[in-house]
Amino acid sequence: MLKKIKNDLNCLIGAIIILICRMPIKIIDHGSAQYQQMIALRMEILRKPLGLHFTDADLEKEKEDILIGAFEDDDMVACCILTKVAPDLCKLRQMAVHQKMQRNGIGHAIMQFAENVARDAGFKTMTMHARKTAEPFYEKLGYAPYGDEFIEVTIPHIEMRKKLI
Repeated sequence: MLKKIKNDLNCLIGAIIILICRMPIKIIDHGSAQYQQMIALRMEILRKPLGLHFTDADLEKEKEDILIGAFEDDDMVACCILTKVAPDLCKLRQMAVHQKMQRNGIGHAIMQFAENVARDAGFKTMTMHARKTAEPFYEKLGYAPYGDEFIEVTIPHIEMRKKLI
């Protein structure tokens, strides 16, 4: 019970920071200028450090996904993607927060937004392949490891899940 209260408080703090900063978080359209910003942010934070790039096929698959971005003025500072896996299961992918914005509540806030969007879309559970270095962040939000550690895009990951309902 105490862990749930702490998780809820962390989410509330993140939401308050967003409100104070007036930083909008919203669903964006595939192919839009905001989507181009999303690709650039993901490239900078997630792909470039590993020497990886997106293919046209990778980006084409995202047309059916829910694309979420957080903005400071008109600049995207955080993003994530929700992909339908099953009627009641979605997968969080490509969670990225600009380095200058990390550790100030933006990640918590965009996760809270993503969970609300997923619930509204009828998903009951969210899963992800979290980088091992991010596991403590997701645990604070109520996600639990699901299975064994594995290597994906050359680095250790762990599947994590959370019941949304």
